[in-house]
Amino acid sequence: MTTDRLNARERRRAIVDLAWTDGRAGVGQLALHFGVTESTIRRDLALLTSEGRLARTYGGAMAHGHAPETPLGQRSREAFRQKQAIAAWAAEQIGPDETVLLDAGTTTGQLARELRDRDRLTVVTIGLTVLNELAEADGVEVLCLGGRLRHISQGLVGPFAEAALERITADRAFLGADAVTVEHGICEANLDQTRLKEMMMARAGRVYVLADASKLGRRPFHAWARMPATWTLVTDDGAPLDEVERFRAAGVDVIVTSTEVAAAT
Repeated sequence: MTTDRLNARERRRAIVDLAWTDGRAGVGQLALHFGVTESTIRRDLALLTSEGRLARTYGGAMAHGHAPETPLGQRSREAFRQKQAIAAWAAEQIGPDETVLLDAGTTTGQLARELRDRDRLTVVTIGLTVLNELAEADGVEVLCLGGRLRHISQGLVGPFAEAALERITADRAFLGADAVTVEHGICEANLDQTRLKEMMMARAGRVYVLADASKLGRRPFHAWARMPATWTLVTDDGAPLDEVERFRAAGVDVIVTSTEVAAAT
């Protein structure tokens, strides 16, 4: 059967087969392969993701269990404006004299950049991106939790970081995520990361998960951080409305930021 004769159900089945064969399928590649528009493919991928048959990625989808952990340098180039918009909103929530926990990652690195001109602020972090952004921020007191460096994520994990975290509390915690779902919480490649995220959430008065649209509903790995009863998801305006509503229906406070505003800024 040729691809131009496939109906929608057959096309979606073929998309899943391609993702399992190649590990990942891009929107443009799939549109060309099946002779349909990219909008049609995006709708296919949204449905397949909601059914749990694929995991969304930035610009496409992949089969569950096929996701390699992406180096931080590569992730810093993905969804850049979306991360800027998310970081700008997050920075506005932080008041003077607060102590905030910043996770490792590219979006929290953007948040640290937004905080460089602040005074009377304490930032506690496990992320090298955060440390680099605040290295010359004289008005910000920076505390590093220490621990074992995960080179691929440029984050510190392990018992040293956990022991230091047990000795502090914070007004707010801003966490990154490889993915986030309504059912399971934050998905990461490593159990040490999920344990530390859970501890950070327990030590903070308010919890925010900073996740661009490509990370919603995905299950690329098998390590999960359980969420507290109350938390806020901060995403961008590329997030599928049905996915946003699923989080809200579960009692999650969802903030959708504007990438147009970030681009103009």
